[in-house]
Formats: sequence, C-alpha cells, structure tokens
Amino acid sequence: MAKGSGRVTSFEKIAQIADALRIPGQLVGLANRPWELVQSVPKPAADQDGPEAVKRREFIRTSLASLGVTAAAVPFMPVDAGPRVGSSFTRQLVDRTARLRQLDNYLGGLDTYRVYLAEVETTLSVLKHSSYDGVTERALLSILAEQDQQAGWAAFDAGYHERSDAHYRSSLAAAQQAGDLPLAANALIFTSYQLVSTQHTGSEAAAVACGMIPPDAPHTVRALLHERLAWAYAVEGNGCECERALAVAEDAINRPDPQSQPDWSAWVDRDEVSIMAGRCWAELRRPLRAVHALEGALDRFQDTHARDKALYLTWLADAYIDACEIDEAVATVDRAMELSQGVGSTRPHQRAKAVMTRLAPYQDVPQVAALLERAKS
Repeated sequence: MAKGSGRVTSFEKIAQIADALRIPGQLVGLANRPWELVQSVPKPAADQDGPEAVKRREFIRTSLASLGVTAAAVPFMPVDAGPRVGSSFTRQLVDRTARLRQLDNYLGGLDTYRVYLAEVETTLSVLKHSSYDGVTERALLSILAEQDQQAGWAAFDAGYHERSDAHYRSSLAAAQQAGDLPLAANALIFTSYQLVSTQHTGSEAAAVACGMIPPDAPHTVRALLHERLAWAYAVEGNGCECERALAVAEDAINRPDPQSQPDWSAWVDRDEVSIMAGRCWAELRRPLRAVHALEGALDRFQDTHARDKALYLTWLADAYIDACEIDEAVATVDRAMELSQGVGSTRPHQRAKAVMTRLAPYQDVPQVAALLERAKS
C-alpha cells in the first residue's frame, strides 16, 4: 500500500480515509493529535473478504507506527491527572480503556502489547502519585484490573507467557482490592485459558472463577466465564462437564438482561457462544455438532477480525478432518492461513500448523499435497 508524505491534520479527513477503507469509527477517535496517514487509498469492494481486509489491518498498523506505539510504550493521549483525581478523571480512563480495547479486534498482541502496557503503567503512576477518596481508589483499581487483563491477553497472544501470567496475577490482586468480584473472576478465567493453551489443563481455576460470579452479574459475564470453563473441560476430554458449562453459557446469553453490560464482556453474543461450543465439540472429536455450531456463526463473522476468524476456522477444519471431508478441511485451513497473513499473533500459525500435521497422512490427495507445499513456501 503506497504511503504519502503529507500530514492529515483534520478529524474530517481522517474520517474520510477511514470510511474509504471501512475502518470502524471507534478507531478513528483513538488519538487526539495528527496521524501520518496514507494519502491515497482505493475504495474497497462491498464485501469484507480478500485483500481489502489486509489493507485495513495495514492502515491501522501504519497509523499506530506513526504514533510510535509499536516501537515504544507510548500512550495514545496524555493523562492529565493532577495532584488530586476524582470521578471525572476515572470516567475518562474508563472511556479510554474501552476505546483502546477495540484494537484487539483488528491487531494481534505483537502490535498492541506495548500500548496496553503503557496504560497499566499510567494508571499505576496515578495510584502512586495522586490523591483521591475511597470511591475513586476503588474505581482506579478496577480500571487497573481491566488494563492488566488486556495487557495480559496481548502478551498471551504474542507468546509472552510469563508476562501474561504476571499481568493476570496483578489484575486479580487489583480487582480483589477493589471488591470487584466479576473482574476478579475474569482474571482467574484468563489464567485458566492460558493454562489450557500451554499445559492442557485449567478447569480447576475456571471452576473457581465461575463460583465467584455474583447472582446479579450481567448475563454476558456469566456467559463468558462459563464458555471458557466449557473450553477447559473440552481440552481435558471431559465431555459431560463441558456440555453442562455450555448449557449455562447458552442459557445466560439467551436471557433478557436490561442492565448495562461491562465493556470487557459486552462483546459476548450468541455467535460467540456458538463458536466456543463448536470449538469444544471439535476438540472432543464430535464433528457433526462442531460443524453445525461453527459454520453459521463463522459465515456472519467479519474478516476484519482476522486473527479470531482464522483461529476459529482451524477448529472447523479439524471437524472436517474428523468427518472425513478432506477437501473441505483443506479449503478451510487455506482460508485461515490467508486471513492470518500480517496478523501480529502467534496463535493462528500454531493452530494452522497443527491442522496440517493432521492432514499429512492424506498427502496422496492432490489438494492436501498442494496445501502442504504452499505452507512450506
């Protein structure tokens, strides 16, 4: 993508460029100083597929690089804390944290970790150097817990597992000090998810997390924690407990809930629960259930969320292998590899490699042989 040397100085011009590449509006307002941006951008086709998704990712990556955030821990906006902070300041941080969280939809942890780490350090500095009352202190600690979780997730996505674990531990401590049980439970569920990925165990921590959920917790919180408990059981091969946990998650997400949902769980919807169910069934080698759950939800999943869609497609490919639909498996993992190009995450590549290992015994199938050859190059 060609880069220009000009400087875009108006919000309106940034919005025009973002609209041309269909970059979500929440990303347009991340910075309050001029971006060095692409001067000339082609208008994409109407769909979300193909090279345009890569262009959008590269646009965002270029914009981040122009701010220095991929090279150093520089926050997007200066925090004007002052000697004493109160509710207006914590509202600013809540909004800032929510907006920065959106980056995870489009970029991997290799690109975002330093951004999220800078936010943690900023809030720690405020807690250390500013004065505040008890209510503000609890609000700051809850914000810190969220920020540590986001930094931990980015570190996990980048393959920095020791850093990730440290962030989750810090998040748990901050949430407990704030008296924020849902956030404390979410810190534990992140720990469980990392244990599942690195040690193939984690249901004990996930069960403790789910046991911490208050009765009046928002339905997205309950759904999120229980779907990840289900995933831990699936990886451990415990199909019965997995099914029970999925049932709780599905019941929670289907219940009307008039209360406001926390930003850190508000992204959980029926498609997310369906995708996690499909992943669980694929892991448990129940391909009919897995394919049914994954196909429809992934059809509705935007390609701009490239890392996550690539990951989910690899479990669909696994299910196709178990169903002896080798051609479908090849096409699916091929699509996953295409989507994951340029994504700053180690996980899609690891998953695609695992699927191709499973396809290796079918090298006499021309499509498999061609896929494995492409993977080598």
